[in-house]
Amino acid sequence: MAAPRKFPIPAAPPVPVLAAAGDLRRDQDLTARELRLLLDLTHDLAGHPERYRDSLRGSYLALLFEKPSLRTRLTFELAIAQLGGGSVYTTGPIGEREPVKDVARNLERWVQGIVARTFTQQTVDDLAHWSSVPVINALSDLYHPCQAFADIAVLERHFHRLEGLKLAFIGDGNNVAHSLMISAARLGVHFAIANPPGYDPRPEIVAEARKLAAHGAKIALTHDAEEAVRSADAVYTDVWASMGQEHEAFQRNVHFESYRVDEALMKKAARNAVFMHCLPAKRGQETTDAVMESRHSVVFDQAEYRLHAQKALLLMLLPASGANS
Repeated sequence: MAAPRKFPIPAAPPVPVLAAAGDLRRDQDLTARELRLLLDLTHDLAGHPERYRDSLRGSYLALLFEKPSLRTRLTFELAIAQLGGGSVYTTGPIGEREPVKDVARNLERWVQGIVARTFTQQTVDDLAHWSSVPVINALSDLYHPCQAFADIAVLERHFHRLEGLKLAFIGDGNNVAHSLMISAARLGVHFAIANPPGYDPRPEIVAEARKLAAHGAKIALTHDAEEAVRSADAVYTDVWASMGQEHEAFQRNVHFESYRVDEALMKKAARNAVFMHCLPAKRGQETTDAVMESRHSVVFDQAEYRLHAQKALLLMLLPASGANS
């Protein structure tokens, strides 16, 4: 993998604060300038983590997870710890024992940020509405912004640019596809998605991505995997049935059978194309073991960059010290 970009950093670690509401409910919550700052900060954190040690001393996160997690949970726990703060983890339905608005107003008295991994986007929106501290969407049914930001950073590190690249997503038009589409388009990356009929990305999110597209970025939708992958610089896939869709697994396996990213499909992409997957992967379904272990695969770079990108988000969203403790 190519060496990380170098960015000028002032003597004291910067702790920029978002100008808007201070939440990350969806990818669009960051302005174009903030998105660029996030990527620059992510790259510098990857190369110089020591510069930011103790930047968030006294800050604490509440991790509210309705779904199980490996990468998201551990990278947020490690991110806040390596920045000098701490976290508390809880699992189970949010808003079942007491209203979401009460959960939010309890947490805002104790912590400086809330990270929510939920089944529905509405839960994230409600937490953000009622909380006076930042709320970060760590995955919902509509978006997975933390994953997309890390993935885009990996693309930039690998190719030393973003504008003009082509990213092909093969599979379900799901939360990962939505977030990648929006973030890629805003940074000048062409985005093509191929999926079986009936599994298209949400039309309102496609429209939003096209509206936000910059530097001539194009959004292409097709049901032909080879068409989407043709000349792509990156080929991305995800599981066919996400958490909460297990009851659809058999039907989805039938519909997605011809959308497997195998060695033959990768040959349709650009010669130096990379293979991407947000993990966990079901090898033999959406992709093959050969592709996962090939020289094209950057899936574990993506996993690594979840930590760096999460640190950057926390530096941008949380106060430099625990003002609410």
